[in-house]
Amino acid sequence: MAASTASTENAQTSAGGGVVSGIAARYADALFELALEGGALDSVAADLKGLRAAIDASPDFKKFLSSPVYGADEQERAISAIAEKAGLSALTRNFVSLVAKNRRLFALEGMIVAFAQRLAAHRGEVSAEAISAAALNDDQTKRLRSEIETIVGKAVNLSTRVDPDLLGGLIVKVGSTMIDSSLRTKLNRLKSVMKEA
Repeated sequence: MAASTASTENAQTSAGGGVVSGIAARYADALFELALEGGALDSVAADLKGLRAAIDASPDFKKFLSSPVYGADEQERAISAIAEKAGLSALTRNFVSLVAKNRRLFALEGMIVAFAQRLAAHRGEVSAEAISAAALNDDQTKRLRSEIETIVGKAVNLSTRVDPDLLGGLIVKVGSTMIDSSLRTKLNRLKSVMKEA
């Protein structure tokens, strides 16, 4: 029983945050409740958005979060220094420090995704994520948000991130629905068809 619980708890979020592990959801719920209580939802959401951008921009930071090599003290010192330098609010700094102390940094990306989903639900919005091969500019982001809002008929909380492996195109995730128009996926489909021929 303990082994199955541990394996369930340690299930990591997919790169795009499609499936949020139980542990990530629990931590995100706790942070959400504290932020709501303290009237700090907007500042925590902005902190987490910045943290997500930093993770996406640095392969070394991403490796650090998932590496079992570092001890809890080392992880806590490092993440606290990063949070301080980034100017994160006291609540967010305390949160990431606790996550490191509890050896749960591997699930931090999932916690960020789960917090965004919870916040979107609280605001009556739909949470969506756009993944592109190159960064979208403000105009492209606004147009994409507008298109998604037209389709779903609700306000959309859109986050964007870059995945250079896509080669081109775009992947849009709205809730549990994924629209994949990436060049990589099209090439993979083409390879499959050619193998079958």
